[in-house]
Amino acid sequence: MNPAKVVRERVKTLTDLPNIGRAMAKDLHLLGINAPAQLKGRDPYALYGELCIATGQRQDPCVLDTFISITRFMGGDVARPWWTYTAERKATMQQRSDF
Repeated sequence: MNPAKVVRERVKTLTDLPNIGRAMAKDLHLLGINAPAQLKGRDPYALYGELCIATGQRQDPCVLDTFISITRFMGGDVARPWWTYTAERKATMQQRSDF
């Protein structure tokens, strides 16, 4: 969903989350995540790694940006577009050896 249209009190399904459409919801289902509450406290980098393993291929890094956006949102941050997290992801990936 477009982050500008997200109403926290109405978030019940994965597609109610900022930046999540049907395709990303399917990816989350593949990881065993079926409800937004299951994202609370999750590490977006670990989710990205799990998705890469589950699909057998490296996912576009923008998927990681999206995972950061939804885990932060479920942690209480305001809804932001996924690309807001691109610079953070790039900086973090340079420092980590597991990417």
